[in-house]
Amino acid sequence: MYAWIWRKLPFDGVFGKLLTSLVLITGILALFWFVVFPWAEPLLPFDDVQVTQEGGVPGAPGAGDPGLIGQSPDPRESGLDDHDIPYSTATDNPLPR
Repeated sequence: MYAWIWRKLPFDGVFGKLLTSLVLITGILALFWFVVFPWAEPLLPFDDVQVTQEGGVPGAPGAGDPGLIGQSPDPRESGLDDHDIPYSTATDNPLPR
């Protein structure tokens, strides 16, 4: 099949056929990049993220687990500012339960 395509390419000589192949490949890639991919993007589920408060994930806050002991799952009731983080960022060790 590739030999048939190589024979059907216009121009004579290896340089002409390589140049024609390069132009055709560039054109096909541009067609996909600017036409096919933008058309198909809304059909793909990459941005279809659904995050809910009542998650349904066992052990997740809001799914029956109050989160850390002694803290309320509602940040408005914890007395923290909007910029306070209720855990240490110095280490990646989880807080004991």
